[in-house]
Amino acid sequence: MTVNLLNRMVVAVGLSAMASIGLSVPTNAQPQRDQGQGQGQGQGQGQGQGQGQGQGQGQGQGQGQDQGRGRGRGQGQGQGQQGDQKDAKQENGRGRGQQAQQRRAPQEQQELIRQHEQRLPQYRQVLDQEQRVAQQRAAQLQQQKRTAQYNFQQQYVARLREQQSRIQSQGRYDYDHDPFFYTPSQYRYSRGGRYYETNQYGLELLRQAVNFGYEEGFHAGQADRQDRWPSNYADCWAYQDANYGYGGLYVDRDDYNYYFREGFRRGYEDGYGAHNRYGSVSNGKVAILAAVLAAIVTYEVIR
Repeated sequence: MTVNLLNRMVVAVGLSAMASIGLSVPTNAQPQRDQGQGQGQGQGQGQGQGQGQGQGQGQGQGQGQDQGRGRGRGQGQGQGQQGDQKDAKQENGRGRGQQAQQRRAPQEQQELIRQHEQRLPQYRQVLDQEQRVAQQRAAQLQQQKRTAQYNFQQQYVARLREQQSRIQSQGRYDYDHDPFFYTPSQYRYSRGGRYYETNQYGLELLRQAVNFGYEEGFHAGQADRQDRWPSNYADCWAYQDANYGYGGLYVDRDDYNYYFREGFRRGYEDGYGAHNRYGSVSNGKVAILAAVLAAIVTYEVIR
């Protein structure tokens, strides 16, 4: 009985143990599956996070590359703009260099000023002498009873006297601010078989000499025709003087006189002959034709 009792106790303990074991197995297995799923989910989440991080990194890298490209384009554009600015500065520099080349050398400019300073006092003396000659010539016209020519000469002398007064009353000429004196010679013209150089200011003065000469010659020719005096432009004192409109600057007086007389003789012919071969008259204004002026003042560009 004791044995049977012991056996029953052993069996009961064994069954209890098995039951406890049997109950513990499924209980223990479920957490293992949950842990496995948790681990899988964790791994999945980790992978997802890793993928997200990878995608984030990829996007970050992509954005970084785009930003890098943007910076590259910005830098490229900035470099291009800087290059354009440099090119513009170089062009401006070349422009300033060309402007600098368009000025006379300081030594040449000073020499030109020195020549004009010597010329002006001499020209003032010439004007004084011409006034005395004009008085003698006026007396001669009165003796010849050439009233129209006398009146014309008196008007010419009055204009010449005003010109002389302006020249004598002016102080030292402002050479530094007159563009003639720092603008290099650009044109070459010939007179009497010799060549002379000047710039646009000197060339314009030669044209002015022809215009003034034509106008004065036209009125002188009219006067001789009214006085019924034989045609002779060289006998007119205004032709011999040929200084009206000349201020002692830009060109030599001999050059100005030459072109004044070229205009005068053509104007005299038109005025004396009562025709307009070389010029025109409009509203009382006398002017030489542009084609005739261009044929008288001929030149060539040298630079």
